[in-house]
Parts: sequence; structure tokens; C-alpha cells
Amino acid sequence: MAYRLFIGNRNYSSWSLRPWVLMRTLGIAFDEEMRFFGTGSNYDANRSFSPSGRVPCLHDGPAVVWESLAIVEYLAERHAGVWPADAAARTWARCVAAEMHGGFAALRNICAMSCGLRVRLHVEPPALAQDVARIDEVWSEGLRCFGGPFLAGAAFTAADAFFAPVVFRVRSYGLRLSAPATAYVERMLAVPAMREWFDAAVAETQREAGHEAEVRAVGTITEDLRAIAPGA
Repeated sequence: MAYRLFIGNRNYSSWSLRPWVLMRTLGIAFDEEMRFFGTGSNYDANRSFSPSGRVPCLHDGPAVVWESLAIVEYLAERHAGVWPADAAARTWARCVAAEMHGGFAALRNICAMSCGLRVRLHVEPPALAQDVARIDEVWSEGLRCFGGPFLAGAAFTAADAFFAPVVFRVRSYGLRLSAPATAYVERMLAVPAMREWFDAAVAETQREAGHEAEVRAVGTITEDLRAIAPGA
């Protein structure tokens, strides 16, 4: 029986991207279940498949696993390559994935993921600059210590998957990074699963007013690469 992975809109759902891109890149087979965000709360609708009322959620027969970090650890118990084989790299990768899972509030709140948009921010608050600087530090450290081209070494792992939404945010909002971190962004954008996610994201015509308003509140949209929504 194949895994079933419930995800939200590709254009918006940064949390869904993490397990999706990891499973796709590692060749872990799964059936995808798309649940587009509706206006207002999606809690009641999502409770039919997710105890938290949120995406992503992984079903493996009777087992139900919610939250992206828990999904990754569940997969790591069953598949090689989720975390690095080297102990030092694995410890570091788990630390930075957990840091990303629970931190970077300014980046999340100001730069909501919207893969198909290009946005010029009205202002760049110090808290956002601090988050971006820390991300640059993490990426540069991983590349330096473990040799690249991915964060914890030669292979794409969960560490890269957890920062995959940040890669899209960097491009959407023109966030400035050091040369090593910028090169990493370009490599990540070239990963086939990342390209597949982006192509599907810009093909989506469904829009959710709350997500759209979040972006317009913080910046000016300079380019919209998405397919035209019905009635637009």
C-alpha cells in the first residue's frame, strides 16, 4: 500500500512542500491528495484526514502522521537517505531542520510563500534582516563543513527539504544573501522536484483571499507568473 500525502495549494503551502519534495527527490512512492485552502478556517474540513486540521498529513495504512517534522522522522525509520549517513552531518541536519521548524517567525510572517509572485517589500524590518542573516549563516556553514552541494553533504536530505520553502521565498521577495547561499538557492531551484512543484504552483488558478492579502500588505507585486484565475 502506497503512502498518501495530503497537501495544500502548492503556491502557498510551505509546510506541505517539505515532505513532498523530500519524498519525490528520494524516490519514495506516494499518492498525493490535494486539499485547496478555502476562505476562512479549513480546520473542520481537514479534520476528516488530519487530527490537527492542518496539512501536510501522511497516511500509511492505519497510521496517520501529521506535522512535517514528524512525517520526516517517520519516513527516516523506513527509508535510507532521509538524514545524512555521517553522524556529525546528521546531528547538524537535525538541529537546523528543527530550528527551521520552530523559528524564523519574522520571515514567515512578512514573506508568506507565494511561488508565482515577485514582490518588492515596502520595508525590511530588523527582525526580518536577522532571520535572513541567520539563514545565510546556516546555509554557508553547512556547505563549508560538509562539502556541498547540498546543506549536509553530497545528497539532498531532510535539511534541504526543510529550507525548500525559504528558497522560494528568497526568489519571490528578492532577499539578499552571500555568494555561497545564493549559489545554493540556484542549485535548489534546479532540483527536479523543486521545478515540478513550481510548475504546478504557477499552473494553479485557485486563489485564497487571506494568503493574497498577506502578500499585498507587505509589498508591491512586480510580477505574477501564475495562470489567470477564473473570472479575473
